[in-house]
Amino acid sequence: MSAFFENIRHLIDEIEKQESLAMEKAAEVIAKSIENGGIMQLFGSGHSHLLAQETYYRAGGLVPAKPIQIEGLMLHSGAITSSENEKNLSKSEEFWQEISLKPNDVLVVISTSGRNPIPVEMALRAKKLGIPVITLQSLFYSQQPSRHPSGKRLEDVATIVLNTHVPIGDGIVTDDKLQYGPVSTIAGATIINEVIVQVIQILQSKNIEPPVFSSNNIEAENNNDVWLQKYQNRINFN
Repeated sequence: MSAFFENIRHLIDEIEKQESLAMEKAAEVIAKSIENGGIMQLFGSGHSHLLAQETYYRAGGLVPAKPIQIEGLMLHSGAITSSENEKNLSKSEEFWQEISLKPNDVLVVISTSGRNPIPVEMALRAKKLGIPVITLQSLFYSQQPSRHPSGKRLEDVATIVLNTHVPIGDGIVTDDKLQYGPVSTIAGATIINEVIVQVIQILQSKNIEPPVFSSNNIEAENNNDVWLQKYQNRINFN
């Protein structure tokens, strides 16, 4: 067996040790948002967008989780195109028009490197609206200069930083010739789902029924229709 499993276990242990406080703070912010009628919105480009999709319409997950789906930034519209668009600040106004943030919402911006113009710009604009910005990124990239004209990296804008501890280059297995075994999706999904678990538990501690999807693939009654109706004006579930 390769070193992949061993290195993944070490990475997850490191995240648990180093990011517990940040995850708790993020959960508190999101729980407060939901309690006050807001939703969690998630923005990412390319593979980072997969983590936004991870939370959407997910059995056992939060109902008020909305992935921001911008065609020009998604892999299925062209991997190279999505990568180029993430670096093209001239498209920021076009992309911003597809984002609808309201008071009490929270924006989660996902970008492993934290340096590209579009994620930084979206975070800056959200902060100007008074929206809390939680970032999911690897601070190992912090010495890589920003590509945003402000010179700011994502962590410079964030309300809360969730550090994935993903190595530069993403691969967690190395030898003399290659770095391989990408881990940003595994690390990011672990962090965001841990935060969601904590959000649910915070709501329960306040005697608030948490808006959680039940699986439609089990023969049991659930409240999914009730939750869909409650949030359909903010999130497209069709």
